[in-house]
Amino acid sequence: MKRFENKVAVVTGGNSGIGLATAKRLHEEGARLAIVGRNTHTLEEAARTIGDEVLAVQVDVAKLSEIDRLYQTVTRELGRIDVLFVNAGVGKFAALIDTSESLYDELFAINTKGAYFTLTKAIPSLNDGASIILIALAPITPPWRRPGTSAYSAAKAALRAVTQTAAVELAPRGIRVNVVSPGPILTPIYQQAGLSPEKMQERLARAARGAPGSVGASSSDGR
Repeated sequence: MKRFENKVAVVTGGNSGIGLATAKRLHEEGARLAIVGRNTHTLEEAARTIGDEVLAVQVDVAKLSEIDRLYQTVTRELGRIDVLFVNAGVGKFAALIDTSESLYDELFAINTKGAYFTLTKAIPSLNDGASIILIALAPITPPWRRPGTSAYSAAKAALRAVTQTAAVELAPRGIRVNVVSPGPILTPIYQQAGLSPEKMQERLARAARGAPGSVGASSSDGR
């Protein structure tokens, strides 16, 4: 039997990047899979690349009514949830002085509010013993304490506190809640960040140099 045979998995941001790769792996391991995204075209294309019997649900996680519709659809079509991969997010960057209210609101609406309510609204639909994974590139290492990342990093860092509290609250049901902070990975979010190719490569290289275990990485926090 495959690891996720007869298990229901939901992946938000499952139409590209880390979410799509995760969705493919869960499907290969036998999960009954739902992928979630804002763009109908890329969502349907992602479902075709993953394989048969993939439920694609178009949802904007910044809108709570759409999150409600997501779980109504998943439980009706697939059943109660065993794996929730909270990955939907947006990456946009600006210096402190250039960060507008609209940019701040967009980053927190999707990266923090959207992730928060994706988690909380799933709780009634989760099986006991389920697993929740949140993706949060929080500023816990020097490469992420960089000019231009303040609002993005703050929005992602908030998820770490949410994860800690959720893990305690859901422990009596055997539900595990973990946050994963990946290292630098070239995904479509970089193309959407408004960076020039040179700036993008510079940022990726700088992040890679500071990742634990990388060649030339410094143990100093820069202070």
